[in-house]
Amino acid sequence: MIRPAKAGDASRIAEMIITNYRVNFYPFFRNDEFYFSELNVVDMAAEYTEGSEELTNTYVYDDGGVIKGIIRVNGTEVVKLYVEPQFQNSGIGAELLGFAVEKFGADNLWALEYNERGIAFYRRHGFELTGEKMMEDEWVPLVKLVRIKQK
Repeated sequence: MIRPAKAGDASRIAEMIITNYRVNFYPFFRNDEFYFSELNVVDMAAEYTEGSEELTNTYVYDDGGVIKGIIRVNGTEVVKLYVEPQFQNSGIGAELLGFAVEKFGADNLWALEYNERGIAFYRRHGFELTGEKMMEDEWVPLVKLVRIKQK
């Protein structure tokens, strides 16, 4: 069910990322201009063209032709992990994260500081907060999580 993303998946990937941004992050920032104008499916889908770094490092959870989740990995860093809201809490995120850990040795990521639900998910799957923080785009506070090596 997990396979490399293809250029033909670009619009679905973009749709899922933007839906998650709006559902999960808009309530914290209330930035209408960004979330409902700058952030759009057409521009984001354009990032996932054939041969692009975004596409090369992205994998999708494909359930019989329905893409329900995505993960993007850069080295050992999980860059993006999103599941369509209607399919959340069904194990898809855990499968994608497990895939990244197993295939790439994924052991670190940055999460939105306000995203308590996402941080709790990562903690349930062996990641812990490091105390390290950074500001992305001058207004998005991120916290770093690293995977605790299993004994």
